[in-house]
Amino acid sequence: MKKGAVFVNKQPSIIVRWWRLILVFWLMAAVIFGFFASKLPSKLEGDGFRTDGDYEAVQQELHDTFNFPENTLLILFEKAKNKSSESYQNQILSVLSDIEATGDPSAIDSPLENNELMKEHVAYAAIHYDDESLEMDPIIEDVQSIIKDEEGVSITGGPVISKDINKASQDDLKRAELIGLPVALIVLLLALGTVVSSILPLIIGGVSIVIGFGVLSLIADSVDLAIFILNITPMLGLALSIDFSLLFINRYKEERSNGRTIDDALTVTISKAGHSILFSALCVFIGLGSVLLIDIDIFKNVAIGGMTVIMIAVISSMTLLPALLKVLGDRVYKWQIIRMNPDAANRWRTFAGFVMKRPVFIAMAAFAILGAGIIPVKNMSLAIPEAGALPTSFESRTAYDTIEEEFNQDAASTVFAIAERDGGWLNEAGLREMKQLQGDFEKEHHVTSVETLFSVSGVDDPSQLAAMLDQPLASVQLQPAINQFIKDNQLLIPVSLDVKASSAAAQTIVRDWSSTNWDVDVLFGGRPKFNQELYDEIYNKVIPVLAVILISTFFILMAAFRSIIIPLKAIFMNVISLASTFGILVWLFQGGHLGLEATDISLIMPVLVFTLVFGLSMDYEVFLISRIREFYLETRDNDYSTVEGLASTSKIITSAALIMIVITGAFAFTGVVPVKQIGIGIAIAIAIDATIVRLLLVPSLMKLLGSANWWMPFRRRNKNSPS
Repeated sequence: MKKGAVFVNKQPSIIVRWWRLILVFWLMAAVIFGFFASKLPSKLEGDGFRTDGDYEAVQQELHDTFNFPENTLLILFEKAKNKSSESYQNQILSVLSDIEATGDPSAIDSPLENNELMKEHVAYAAIHYDDESLEMDPIIEDVQSIIKDEEGVSITGGPVISKDINKASQDDLKRAELIGLPVALIVLLLALGTVVSSILPLIIGGVSIVIGFGVLSLIADSVDLAIFILNITPMLGLALSIDFSLLFINRYKEERSNGRTIDDALTVTISKAGHSILFSALCVFIGLGSVLLIDIDIFKNVAIGGMTVIMIAVISSMTLLPALLKVLGDRVYKWQIIRMNPDAANRWRTFAGFVMKRPVFIAMAAFAILGAGIIPVKNMSLAIPEAGALPTSFESRTAYDTIEEEFNQDAASTVFAIAERDGGWLNEAGLREMKQLQGDFEKEHHVTSVETLFSVSGVDDPSQLAAMLDQPLASVQLQPAINQFIKDNQLLIPVSLDVKASSAAAQTIVRDWSSTNWDVDVLFGGRPKFNQELYDEIYNKVIPVLAVILISTFFILMAAFRSIIIPLKAIFMNVISLASTFGILVWLFQGGHLGLEATDISLIMPVLVFTLVFGLSMDYEVFLISRIREFYLETRDNDYSTVEGLASTSKIITSAALIMIVITGAFAFTGVVPVKQIGIGIAIAIAIDATIVRLLLVPSLMKLLGSANWWMPFRRRNKNSPS
């Protein structure tokens, strides 16, 4: 058997033998799941920033016990300069009357009745809805039809913003496809040369996404899925499907060019390229699976969506793609657009040789470039995306910004404390406990007010207030306040702070209060508690998530390459390149460079980009090192194996990386800020990995470490072992 030959069993792979059945199966799956996939967008709601904790418990209590509205719409009224005050007020009255006439609102806070909602040239109304069963989308459409012809009137609020983010996500997906797919096809043509072979990866990607969406549509019937999944899932599915397909088709063509029959070439490709695909997919799968440790819906959603589409992409690349290649046979070479250059591999050999002659200098230069990118990381400011996630072209975003700016709603924040006491609160002992709680809250210097029966009645002494409650007339006068703050054993205490809900100070306050051992059971809610729980959940779980990713990746690569050094080196390079990516993102987004709107980094971005890219970049590590190891098993020559491995895979790795950059980078042209940050982040990370890491650091470090690359302790050496 000649050098470099691969033994092939005379029996073709079971996939090759059953190719007709496989094609029928995938056709049926695409049709069936395609039906369910079309229903997915309508099942997505919310931004996914939800976790089980005190905030959710308090929100439920506020709604069920204290009659807080389930949903609130905000109607902004802006007065034109040529409009009289009387006409302006009549417009407000008319609009609110029409909205009330729909019969859906449970209450309306009108600026005509509350001066705090009115300024000279701007005002807003809050439309409350208590019924949990109400579908907000039709209500929003009704309100929009009422105000559509009204000058200076616009609508915003949580339900409207969520609806608009859903719409923006769908529009962004279409825009990204229009940009990414044509460019991806061009790159595939450059890599594979023929139209037929270039279309196959797109077919695999399309099938994977359609079936993935169908599966997620079924999952959405029992699990709440956020709207961001509509962007991130196809981004991953298409990029990985094309990656896997590109590797598979290239290896198949290589085996055919070596004189193998179609069946033998497919069998070898399924064995060799399939090995790389499985290990690289496993790295991505575990990276995504690790974020399930973070008990926040958005992370669980991305993990579920990503793991679903990755699994389908792997199966389709290992079954549907070889079945299609079997059907096409040599027709895969039809419609050649670009003739493959036989000298391309030699140019890569020359480049690899150049790097390996100067390993110390090139490694130091590469690390210096990556280090410079890391510097801005220290200034990273994380925030939970709200209305700012939308582009300013959306009315709900501009209206929300106007209300925030004019009425300064975010300059202060409210913590809702709910205390439960056996025996109730309307006796002297309960009132003393209430007074004690009020005093404890007032000790915090950021507290501006604490609302209780004492603050409403103007009575500070619990005994005196108890006596008043025993008097029928005084009790009747206090009844509205009692209904507002007390229901059975439950006591509601709104605590106003003079710091923003998103501030570290507000989070520290509610964190300290939640850990305090109160004399009664107290739960805390409100926006400060919401932020505190999300931040703490991420910060407390990020180390376990990283540990799962790093440790599992190490053992996967160790099993794949039978080496200790290669996994350690791959992990180290990945961590450094990702840190550099985060620094560049801080410079871009927080600095507002290259035409981007200056904004904080989305709280989810670092974790998601790290988990996604760490696995994705391992694709290229597995593709490259697998081929290097094949040569090393044959020759025991580390330098030769590195050069040949680079020469045989660099074109495909570069093409795959370029496609990944195009597909994920296309989301730079989208409007939803968190998706834009994730897309650009992945594109930058892959670009760094495919150039600085894969072309410079890998060959230089392979040269410097020599045969130590393949060191594996406690292993019996034999003729097939690389060390």
